[in-house]
Amino acid sequence: MTKGAKSPSHADFLRRLRLRQIGVWFLRFVILIGFVFAWEWGARAGWIDSFLFSSPSLMMKQAAELARSGELYSHIAITSMETIAGFLIGTLSGVILATIIWASPFLSRVLDPYLVVLNSMPKVSLGPLFIVSFGSGFVSILAMGIAITVIITTIVIYTSFQSVDSSYLLLARSFGASRSQIFWKIIFPAAIPDMIAALKVNVGLSWVGVIVGEFLVSKQGLGYLMIYGFQVFNLHLVMLSLMIVAVIATIMYQLIAVIEKRLVYKGLQQNG
Repeated sequence: MTKGAKSPSHADFLRRLRLRQIGVWFLRFVILIGFVFAWEWGARAGWIDSFLFSSPSLMMKQAAELARSGELYSHIAITSMETIAGFLIGTLSGVILATIIWASPFLSRVLDPYLVVLNSMPKVSLGPLFIVSFGSGFVSILAMGIAITVIITTIVIYTSFQSVDSSYLLLARSFGASRSQIFWKIIFPAAIPDMIAALKVNVGLSWVGVIVGEFLVSKQGLGYLMIYGFQVFNLHLVMLSLMIVAVIATIMYQLIAVIEKRLVYKGLQQNG
């Protein structure tokens, strides 16, 4: 069989796999559409209080009003930029800290209790401290987004580094591999699945951190729209902001899932 050719059984397996994936996406779409229609119908029938819980049509009306004035796009852009920046910096900082701690067993023993304490501390309580330190602006919001992701990332990645099968490390040392070679050739690649998992978790955490930061200090962004909506009893605005956050967070999550699939496919190609 020539390189790249597929056997009939393999082709049939791929076909069934594609059909299953199409079925999954179709069912997801049906559930989403059903939920939207049920929500709208319940609001119109009076089963759901549209003042408290809004409805899809009322949220669309609110979105159209904000879009005409241009406010909607600016609020979305600001919050998305803050979240992506916090997400990337927090995740990268966590990986770097985990690497530094792994490189020094002594430092690991020293910092271990502090990492546990910092992880158990409610990060939202740091908000006032960030405001006093960095002012009521972008930096304090970004600091909140970073704070809520960096510690958990450090712990997850460091634990992943530590859990690599010791037999691989012994084999590498027997061939004279240095500590840096062991890290880059064995430990770091083995931790990539846990890094992807940390990215997925950090999507939600970074949104929490930024939205809370905007609750406290911002005069623009989706978090600000939520607080403003509560203040003026415009709960359609609150629900609209929540739905926008959910949509953008889902898009970010799916992008990470695509990256994960590409890495897995690349790994299979290399192993094949």
